[in-house]
Amino acid sequence: MDENSALAETPLLNNHRKLTAKLAPFGGWLMPIQYSGIIEEHNWVRKNAGLFDICHMGEFIIQADLTKSNFGNLVTVNLEGMPLNSCRYGFMLNEQGGIIDDLLVYRIGSSEWMIVVNAATTGRDFAHLKKHLTGITVFENVSQSLGKLDLQGPLSAEVLADLVGPGIKGLRYYTFDYFLLLGEEIIISRTGYTGELGYELYMPNNKIPELWEKLLGDQRVKPIGLGARDTLRLEMGYSLYGQDIDEETTPLEAGLGYFIDWDKEFIGKAALLKQKQYGACRRITCFIADSRRSPRHNYRIIYKGRDVGAVTSGSFSPSLGVGIGMGYTGCEIPSGEEIALCENSIVINAKTTHKPFYKNGSVKLGEIK
Repeated sequence: MDENSALAETPLLNNHRKLTAKLAPFGGWLMPIQYSGIIEEHNWVRKNAGLFDICHMGEFIIQADLTKSNFGNLVTVNLEGMPLNSCRYGFMLNEQGGIIDDLLVYRIGSSEWMIVVNAATTGRDFAHLKKHLTGITVFENVSQSLGKLDLQGPLSAEVLADLVGPGIKGLRYYTFDYFLLLGEEIIISRTGYTGELGYELYMPNNKIPELWEKLLGDQRVKPIGLGARDTLRLEMGYSLYGQDIDEETTPLEAGLGYFIDWDKEFIGKAALLKQKQYGACRRITCFIADSRRSPRHNYRIIYKGRDVGAVTSGSFSPSLGVGIGMGYTGCEIPSGEEIALCENSIVINAKTTHKPFYKNGSVKLGEIK
């Protein structure tokens, strides 16, 4: 089995096996596993600029008075302290501290926000917010009318500058602004999930096909499928909702406590403070294999002869040339320790490590000049 085929066997992609590399209808769920090949697409993003159809993501618009709406208590993000035109990553939690969803919050006005959520949880997220919000002026699910394309890679700023002007290079990490493109004033944020310089473009859905073709008319840009999207995010150690994090997992267990503002109140805070005091029963563990072989979801993690947990994400790393992954263990394993990843007769030797696995991404090179 070649590496592209092996990568396509991950749980994230199982439902997409029959899809071809043809241009998918916009909406994301029909986004193909690959266009030209997972390895080729992955490497293209690391060196050039890759275009992702992410129209399946959910977007909500909220207009509210923070003191009256209860909105601030529904996310771990400090909404009051957010500057205008800034974005922040955070969570909606249940009372037990479990992650209902991970999300991005955009402050688009003094009392107006856009929330970007995962596709599979859009309906549930909307219902959760609607249940708890009070005194709301506007709360609208705009997912069907608002499309989203992501341009990721070290050349992405140069590509966009040719379309919207040099002002795009002034965007700082995790900020956004409005730019004129194809006759529409759209939001472009300097955000992403690949470890490279990248941007997320929000445009009316009926304009997305035209924008897709416009961007692919640039020789520096190629379309990227679900396979490379998964390997790129995994090389950065980013958690995937529904696979690495869910309602049974807390941010502390997932090693994501730094995305929590402990100085504010939010649903689930009491449970997290208790977990913080007494320690989590399990914790995320990252590992790198000693070969090109990679573990799959639910492979057992063996440490010092004991079964201590299970793999949640695993893949061949095109950038590093070895298998990488992460999973949850019931004990703390120091970095550099030898472990085995097993399923039936399959045994993959590995060592624990810190994330990110890939450390040379352009997003870490400082602000663009």
